[in-house]
Amino acid sequence: MEQKICQSCGMPMTTAEEFGTNQDGTLNQDYCIYCFKEGNFTEQITMDEMITQCAEYPDSLKDEKGNSMSKEEFIAKMQAYFPTLKRWQQQ
Repeated sequence: MEQKICQSCGMPMTTAEEFGTNQDGTLNQDYCIYCFKEGNFTEQITMDEMITQCAEYPDSLKDEKGNSMSKEEFIAKMQAYFPTLKRWQQQ
C-alpha cells in the first residue's frame, strides 16, 4: 500500500486502521482516524493550534532521517509544511 500522509496533522498512515472515516463509514484516505471520524474533523482547531498539539508528542520531534530536533525547530518546520496540507489550504 502506498503510504498516505494525513492532510490535517501530517501523520504517516501505514495501515487502513489509521484512516479516518466518512459519514457513510467508508475509509477516508486523506485524513487519519485522530483527525477525522464519521465525515467530520474531530476538533475545530486552527493550523497553529494543530502544530502546537503535534509538538507535544516526542516521537514527532524527529526529522525525515530520524534525527532529533528541538520543539522550536519542529514548530518552525511545521509552520512551513502544514500550509501544503489539504485541510490548511482551505483556510
